[in-house]
Amino acid sequence: MRASSKASAPGKLMLLGEHAVLHGKLAIVCAVNQRMSIQLRRRQDTRILISSELGQFSSDLNHLEIRPPFQFVLTTVTYYRELLDSGFDIEISSEFSSDVGLGSSAAIVAATSAAVFALCRQPVREQTIFEQGLEIIRSIQGTGSGADLAASVFGGVLAYRARPLSIEKLPHSHPITVVYSGSKTPTTVVIQLVEKSRQQHSDIFAGIYEAMDKSSQEAATAISNQDWQTFGQILNINQGLMDAIGVSNQKLTEICYALRQQPGILGAKISGSGLGDCVVGLGQIHSSEFSFPVLPLEISSKGITVE
Repeated sequence: MRASSKASAPGKLMLLGEHAVLHGKLAIVCAVNQRMSIQLRRRQDTRILISSELGQFSSDLNHLEIRPPFQFVLTTVTYYRELLDSGFDIEISSEFSSDVGLGSSAAIVAATSAAVFALCRQPVREQTIFEQGLEIIRSIQGTGSGADLAASVFGGVLAYRARPLSIEKLPHSHPITVVYSGSKTPTTVVIQLVEKSRQQHSDIFAGIYEAMDKSSQEAATAISNQDWQTFGQILNINQGLMDAIGVSNQKLTEICYALRQQPGILGAKISGSGLGDCVVGLGQIHSSEFSFPVLPLEISSKGITVE
């Protein structure tokens, strides 16, 4: 083992295909320029000490207690236990808050995995980190499409399908504007609400998810062709589909329409599971009179990095 290692992974934004991606449909997801970093420093004993803005944690590597809010870090360490011959200090730093739905759990699994591989002098392979990271996340959450993790690992704009697995990195990106609505409903809660409705109206939801799938396919083509007008139109259409499955609300709708009224915005929709969180607009705002707080986010081509 090395004396220390450091790795980072980006947060993500869902652009298209939320909820439908859990049912084998295509989604469009991107990495952003705010990152999660993990620094590991080897110890002479078997203690694991975590330091982060969320607090401190101490346990023994041989009897590791997995407790919130560090369950994703600790489960990742447990997954790679056979590689480790000593304990280490873990320093977690983040450029974004876990309160905003930028995929902090996926980013921390990706960054921790890369840091452990580097510490143990193992090759840092993106595909391996994705495949094993998805096992780690699902062992904690019980489900998960892997779209967040794919963005954190590979970076850029991805056309992503969970079943059968398909990850295509698209060749272009466009400036975006991201607005936080001021509140966030936990993703698992929103998924449960949507699934309850889907079971009551299965045929209708099947049609909506097919429309989302087709939208993502057409959007991938538009992005490849740099046809941003078409991509913006697809975003607007999919805001209506998100509303149809019950994950929009008055605040999110207000933000969408406020963004669309800006001359530099080609389309806008909810980003993420919905019932709070963020709205993403395609393009940039040039007016100082826009009344909603804009997050300092850009699409980033960088996935996991090891320093």
